[in-house]
Amino acid sequence: MFSVAQKRKISDEIQKILRKTNHPELPTTEIPFHIHVKGAMSWSWADKENNGSILDPGINPHNEIQDPSSGSTVADI
Repeated sequence: MFSVAQKRKISDEIQKILRKTNHPELPTTEIPFHIHVKGAMSWSWADKENNGSILDPGINPHNEIQDPSSGSTVADI
């Protein structure tokens, strides 16, 4: 679930939300986190972590094709 670009954007937005809390226990560097997103179907899910924890993201062609902003098509993959 989610293309690599979408995952990166989600992570950036979560960082911003967490940073806006100004909580004193948060690190001053990138905030480590882990969320689990459940899709509409039992087989549809995503585990998302902060961008810094994923150095080499795996690319799932199915997820990339579903991202309308990527411009990818089945023929590209």
